[in-house]
Amino acid sequence: MRYPPFIEDDFDFPAFAHVRMKRPRPRVDDVAAHTADAVAALMRDAGLRTGDRVALGVGSRGIANLALMVRTTVATLRQMGARVFIVPAMGSHGGATAGGQEKVLARLGITADGCGAPIRAAMQAETVDRVCGEVPVAYAREALQADHAIAINRIKPHTKFKGELESGVAKMLCVGLGKHDGALAFHRFALKYGFASLLRTMAEALVQRTNFRGAIGVVENAYDETCRIEAVTAAHLFAQEAQLLEEAKTHLPRLPMRELDLLVIGQIGKDISGAGMDPNVTGRARDLMESDFADQLRATRVAVLDLSASTGGNAIGMGNADIITEKVFAQLDYETTLMNALTSLSLHKAFIPVRLPNERKAIQAGFTTLGPIAPRDVRAVIIRDTAHPIEFLASTALLEALNDDPEAEILATAPLVFDARGNLHPPWEEVG
Repeated sequence: MRYPPFIEDDFDFPAFAHVRMKRPRPRVDDVAAHTADAVAALMRDAGLRTGDRVALGVGSRGIANLALMVRTTVATLRQMGARVFIVPAMGSHGGATAGGQEKVLARLGITADGCGAPIRAAMQAETVDRVCGEVPVAYAREALQADHAIAINRIKPHTKFKGELESGVAKMLCVGLGKHDGALAFHRFALKYGFASLLRTMAEALVQRTNFRGAIGVVENAYDETCRIEAVTAAHLFAQEAQLLEEAKTHLPRLPMRELDLLVIGQIGKDISGAGMDPNVTGRARDLMESDFADQLRATRVAVLDLSASTGGNAIGMGNADIITEKVFAQLDYETTLMNALTSLSLHKAFIPVRLPNERKAIQAGFTTLGPIAPRDVRAVIIRDTAHPIEFLASTALLEALNDDPEAEILATAPLVFDARGNLHPPWEEVG
């Protein structure tokens, strides 16, 4: 691809400070033990009997210690006499195919051999009810054939809407275990009935009409670490999840500033956020009936440098950026991205932004398309991804405010470092 000559011009970036925010850091020390206890409590409440078949729903989100939790859940259920199999609970992800969803799980470390349970990834779903007089409520056929179904999921603020229930167990029940049919029905009719309201209505129907017993609910701290593991029973699903959501909100990592000229995101991906990049961090949400996230952050320009390895080419969310690299475009699996966008009715997230040849030029374009602002005055931040915004690079124009922030630790200040191919070398790569 040919670029305008000025793209190849040299550009003098300002120095950037390496900043780390200090946040509360409660952690679960023994994840396996807490998971086993939660599984045992959940299944005792469900009346598990020796020989019962249990379907375990596992989604596509990157959750800290997910593979360990799945292995522990399978082992605990088998010790209790159950026969366990894993059902991908991820709606349309993985291209809405059984093989694609198995690959998504494998990228997250979830395999039949590794977890000790077969994976039944068939996409067929049964309509078990209709709510609001017209909304079909779907449930995975494989899960329905078991004696019990449970799930593992993280509870966190949603990337599309706000309410008492957002992203968590109820959503996995409706959208994940509903397979593609459930995901499509929820998103389509939510435009009529509202996301939060319809989520609860559909979840209530599924609790009443299926074998769903509850879930292992997980909350993470600001450092992407497990800080709570709790048995969330079907009978108390809504009250428990609402409480866990409030706890999760207190740990949600965010940048300390509310106005930026440029936000650079190292990578986006489905394993990082359901929206590829979390609008709770970026402030960018541009689709039908999406809540206004701009109270979190306003960034004039957003640039994305790469896709995560685990996203499998799903670049959903790139449309909320202004600039991407050719590297992002080259890795793009547009069919998978489009399936995600069409199912969630989030068309803008699949738009293809301006493409620049490498990371250096993408960041440069972010600086040079702001108008007559001297580089030294540009308020710019570079983060690894939206799951880790507590460590970042900040341009010198932000130093005065950061020096006044008691939670901000400035580790060093130095020029940006790029390799011969124009790829940025951020300081967090030095420690993995």
